[in-house]
Amino acid sequence: MSLVTTERDGPMAVITLDSPPLNLFDRTMTTQLIAAIDQVQDDPPRGLLIRAEGKVVSGGVNVQEFKGLSEAEGIRLWEQLLGLVDRVEGLPFPVVFAAHGLTLTAAFELSLACDLIVAAESAQFGLVEIVVGLTPSMGGPQRLAERAGSGRARQLVMTGGLFDATTLERWNVVNEVRPDDELDQYARKLTSRLANGPTLAHAMTKRIVRAWRDEGMAGADRVTRRDAAALFETEDLKNAVDSFLENGPGKATYEGR
Repeated sequence: MSLVTTERDGPMAVITLDSPPLNLFDRTMTTQLIAAIDQVQDDPPRGLLIRAEGKVVSGGVNVQEFKGLSEAEGIRLWEQLLGLVDRVEGLPFPVVFAAHGLTLTAAFELSLACDLIVAAESAQFGLVEIVVGLTPSMGGPQRLAERAGSGRARQLVMTGGLFDATTLERWNVVNEVRPDDELDQYARKLTSRLANGPTLAHAMTKRIVRAWRDEGMAGADRVTRRDAAALFETEDLKNAVDSFLENGPGKATYEGR
C-alpha cells in the first residue's frame, strides 16, 4: 500500500502523505518518504510541494515505534530521520510545505527543513515529544531556533503545547497563512511560480543562506564571492537580461539552465 505518492505537474513535483486517518510516521511511512525524496533527487524537478491528504497533515510519530528501543537502536533511528531532513534541506530547488489541521512532531520537523511553510488558518503545530519523555530528534529545536530564536524554540519544545498558524507566522516560523479552502490551490500556485523561476539562482540563494546558518556572515560572503558569479554563465541569466533590456522587467521565462 502506498502511503506516500509523488506526482509531476510541469516543472514541479508534489509529494503527498496519504495514510488516513492520522498520517502517522511509522517505519513504512518513513521508508516511503525517503524513497520519494530519492526520486526527486535522481530526477530533479524545479520545485517541490510537500502536502498531505485528510483532515490533518500528521498526528506525529506512531509511538509504538519507540517501545523497547535501546540506546543504540535510538541512535540509528535518529540518524535515519535526521538524514531525511538534511536531504530535504539540501535539495537544489525551492521546497514548499503546506500545513493544515494538525502538524505534529516529525511532520512539523519536516516542514522546518523546507524553504517556505504555508498554513491554513485553522492549522495547529506542535512538538509534543515530552508526552513520551523525549525531546524532538529530527532537527526541530535547532531549526525553530533559526527561524524564531532560541527562546521561542525552548517554549515550543518544553511546553509541548499546540500553536496556531497565526502565532507561528508572527514568530517567523510560518511564512504565510491562507483561508482553509484556499490553501491547497495557493500552495500549488506558489510552488509552480517558484518552479518556473530561475532555478539555478534559487539554488545559489539556498547555498548562501545555509552557509550563513552554518558559518555565519563570513561563510555566506565566502560562498557568494566564490560561487555566485557562475550564474553569469547560465542561459537563464543571459536570456533574462536580454528580456529586461528589450521588454522591461518581469517578462523573462526560465528553463532552469
